[in-house]
Amino acid sequence: MSGRPAHRLPGALLAAFALAALVELVSVAVDARTGQLLAKPLLMPLLAAYVAARGGPRLLVAALLLGWGGDVFLLSSADGAFLAGMGCFAAGHLCYLVLFGRRRTRAGLALGYGLALVVALALLWSGLPAELRAPVAVYSLLLAAMACRASALGPLAGAGGALFLLSDTLIATGVADRPQPPAADLWIMLTYIAAQALLTAGILRSRPRTHD
Repeated sequence: MSGRPAHRLPGALLAAFALAALVELVSVAVDARTGQLLAKPLLMPLLAAYVAARGGPRLLVAALLLGWGGDVFLLSSADGAFLAGMGCFAAGHLCYLVLFGRRRTRAGLALGYGLALVVALALLWSGLPAELRAPVAVYSLLLAAMACRASALGPLAGAGGALFLLSDTLIATGVADRPQPPAADLWIMLTYIAAQALLTAGILRSRPRTHD
């Protein structure tokens, strides 16, 4: 009997993450700023706690908590907040890359991600503020590498990597004042939440009991 609460903890944390994700998405959809301020900072800590309760890799916990740092910075309009948030996410992508190890990635997929990176930067470059061009280029290279390497873990992580790339590309189009789809903020959050959840699921499925 004494082991049951601990056994139920991962499920409870995952349910709390799903609830926070729902509140965040509804808040974005109806432009409820208070709901976003309450829900968004809870997302990645809850997912990280779920990973820890599952005995997952410490680097995955670190990647998710770095994502939390990025989320919090991007809630702010203060000078430097965007760069600080991007730095947090970049560090998280490095954690993911280390987690993916030396698994082989298909050459065709790597070529596709490389071409997508070049095209995206070419389309966005002139619209980006001059002080953001170099950081965005470096970050985009790191993001594309993470997205590409994620596929080596299987379809779940691969889809997560691709959605992360899509989410951040939508953010970049806004920064560069390029056309965006209707309800862009909702799509950004939906793809981001799905990306982190799928990356987490893919990593836990491939290494369910690793303590890196």
